[in-house]
Amino acid sequence: MSELVTGDAVVLGLRPARLPSRALALAIDLALVGTAFVLVSIGLAMTTAKLDDAALAAISVASFLLVLVGGPIAVETLSHGRSLGKLACGLRVVRDDGGPIRFRHALVRGAMGVVEVLMTLGVVACIASLVSARGRRLGDVFAGTLVVRERVPAGRAAAVPPPPPWLVGRFAGLDLSAVPDDLWLAIRQYLTRMHQLDAQVGWSMAERLAGEMATRTGVPVPEGVPAGAYLAAVVNERQARDARRVLATGRGGAVRVGSGQAEGAHAGPDGQAGSRALGGGAVASPSAESLPTESRPVKSLPAAEVAVTSARVGPVVEEGGAAPAATGFAPPA
Repeated sequence: MSELVTGDAVVLGLRPARLPSRALALAIDLALVGTAFVLVSIGLAMTTAKLDDAALAAISVASFLLVLVGGPIAVETLSHGRSLGKLACGLRVVRDDGGPIRFRHALVRGAMGVVEVLMTLGVVACIASLVSARGRRLGDVFAGTLVVRERVPAGRAAAVPPPPPWLVGRFAGLDLSAVPDDLWLAIRQYLTRMHQLDAQVGWSMAERLAGEMATRTGVPVPEGVPAGAYLAAVVNERQARDARRVLATGRGGAVRVGSGQAEGAHAGPDGQAGSRALGGGAVASPSAESLPTESRPVKSLPAAEVAVTSARVGPVVEEGGAAPAATGFAPPA
């Protein structure tokens, strides 16, 4: 694992490509470029048969430089470090800071490749790659680039590991309303890739993300809880809340259709349901109209308001019956 630091002071854990995969990618690229060079040479030989030897030599040198040197440079520049061979092997050329390469990086790599790959049949490139701690050849050293593996199994990358059982439900009272989306995304990316990172790099990233999460929620990380387990438990809590909210919304929609209740009957002044404090944080409760009819809260009115409302509306008449006689009784204020 290679520890790189970007311009934003973000530590990246990249997996450098080793000699076997790089040799296979290089063999595929050389086969394609060699085939293109042979075809171009045959075409030039057929069209320039009447030229003198000096012109033929100049055309041969120009075709060599354009196809065998300019071709790989153009491909790496346009594809941002993904040639056909590297694409087949899941490799990519990046800068030392993890960013995509540009024309100058591809130019230096291509110029050095003429010496260490074409002229020496790859012997110099193999020796340099074996000696380098990150598997870099001379072209990578002079260009400031690195060939890394970028292919990750989709199933492992998409799965967020569950928290330890003893942490499930422990952060039910945590207020997550102030956590921004970019922090959630960074935490999910860390959790899905933490097994691919170096131990020291992963630990420092987990500590930083856990500290930022504690700052946003206003509750420090519990003592004795590892930062990675804390992040997994918080993400699990958010997923559980989202699942409960979706389930409550679906049930509430079915009740409204069946009973014809008006929406927002029990909402607060701002049209939102209230919240209840748990453990120092406010957790948003499902709206009243999303609950079943028998579980909806009944709003209590003061006695005086009940009397005024009863006097204004009048007695309730049951279906098929007569109105009850007025008793003149009013509850005390």
